[in-house]
Amino acid sequence: MPLQPLVCADTTTRVSSVLNRDVKQFGKQHMFDASEETCWNSDQGSCQWVTLDFPRPVKVSQLQVQFQGGFSSRLCTLEGCRAGEELVKISELYPQDSHAMQISFAMCGPPLGGGARSPPRLWRGDEGTVGNLRFQVEEKVLDRLKITFENSTDFFGRIVVYHLGVLGERL
Repeated sequence: MPLQPLVCADTTTRVSSVLNRDVKQFGKQHMFDASEETCWNSDQGSCQWVTLDFPRPVKVSQLQVQFQGGFSSRLCTLEGCRAGEELVKISELYPQDSHAMQISFAMCGPPLGGGARSPPRLWRGDEGTVGNLRFQVEEKVLDRLKITFENSTDFFGRIVVYHLGVLGERL
């Protein structure tokens, strides 16, 4: 079955902050509007995050993120859970400080660098890849996804995301 976008009008999205509380210009909705002119811009802080509450269970297979270079995250932690459960760590991603679209793919086989009990530690995208930088994410069924952007490349801790795509299968 082909991957489909999982974020829809019924998905509840929350973010840690919005620059100057200007949601009209920098709000979370801009991560999903497919416009190259708009973005979510967080306020300053040591850690920024996005949570997505899906209207029904989903199997997340791919994550797409496009930062503004200079305002990206060196470490993205993905956590997820089913309804009524506590968030658990799924993966750690190490994106590039780049404006290029970065795409994750579902892992095949055993986790890279991780054991059965610990989430996999994943590799940075191949800078030689033209157009898209790639990293891996563990495929999971969940109702809630939290993406935490840690260790910002910006001195003040701001994160700027032009595009956030979550693809997979609605169950």
